[in-house]
Amino acid sequence: MTTVQERPPLGASEADLELLLLIRHFEQQLLELFAAGELSGTTHTCLGQEYIPVALRTLLRPDDFVFSNHRGHGHYLARFADPAGLLAEIMGREGAVCNGVGGSQHILRDGFLSTGVQGQSLPVAAGVALHLSRAEAGALAVAHIGDGTWGEGAVYEALNLAALWRLPLLVVAEHNGIAQSTPTELQLAGSVAGRAAAFGIEHARVTSQDLGEIRALLEPLLAAARSGPAPLVVEFVTHRLGPHSKGDDTRPAEVLAAAAEHDWYPAVQDERFRQADERIREQVAAVAREVAARPRSVWADRGCR
Repeated sequence: MTTVQERPPLGASEADLELLLLIRHFEQQLLELFAAGELSGTTHTCLGQEYIPVALRTLLRPDDFVFSNHRGHGHYLARFADPAGLLAEIMGREGAVCNGVGGSQHILRDGFLSTGVQGQSLPVAAGVALHLSRAEAGALAVAHIGDGTWGEGAVYEALNLAALWRLPLLVVAEHNGIAQSTPTELQLAGSVAGRAAAFGIEHARVTSQDLGEIRALLEPLLAAARSGPAPLVVEFVTHRLGPHSKGDDTRPAEVLAAAAEHDWYPAVQDERFRQADERIREQVAAVAREVAARPRSVWADRGCR
């Protein structure tokens, strides 16, 4: 098992910083739209966890297939930088990624698939990894899951076959310490590392938010998973700043305060950050105004981009 220790600086490039801020302001805009009654259904933001897809951005290839989950806006934006298409999907407006049929959680586009059904993605990702091992040498199937998903049986069927067949499957476990409203210590026996070890799968644990450190650790591990090929579990120890969904956070104030202490956003308040922050905040607000003014999407045409 390999571990990177926590260190405050983000080590973000201009592109990294812009993407971090795009995801942060997109999520905050969504919550404001819900509060204003502009959206229906539900949504799950990745506030506090934005750095994970940003860190992976430069490590993934165009031919990799990304499987996201219910907390997947950041995964999508890191892959496509398309806030208008995603917001139109959530708002059911013209230009939506899946014509408004998928909403916040169920997106299909060019090697990207998200689902709100916990654990569902891993068996599908293992199947895609099997295909990639035969047809796209070096490509990975990348599945983002949370710590709560480790209670789903399908996870272990997928890990078993991934290890047995040496599939190029990267499992990104975003371990934020709480599964909807249940703390990890009350729902998960053992550890993620122990469960990966049970299948003989390499495991890396990341506690840093420094993008450079994370990439330096993961680059050789992903290269080995591609060339092996072999499955790999990368566990990010992270912190969820917001509720599970829109307003269902039952954590006590001291727990929320502890999570906020790990927020990357106030840790990078220099002049470069402040200028980018204001600019991207307004860009996202402008996208929201423009998308909200579009006509409703038409469900009769269900083709996705």
